[in-house]
Amino acid sequence: MPKKATVNPEMCIGCGLCVGSAPSVFTLDEEGKAVGAEIPAEDESAVEEAVASCPVGAIATE
Repeated sequence: MPKKATVNPEMCIGCGLCVGSAPSVFTLDEEGKAVGAEIPAEDESAVEEAVASCPVGAIATE
């Protein structure tokens, strides 16, 4: 089963670091908050980097 990245919109400050780390997985919505998606196998390390670099700890993987 593929992994998915999720972002807590109440915690997200919209800094965009996750989008910079893994643009195929993260986007910013109309409110400037990050939104996650399914994680392609080739982007798993980039998503791990995004999780580690999120300044507010808003990203999780499942």
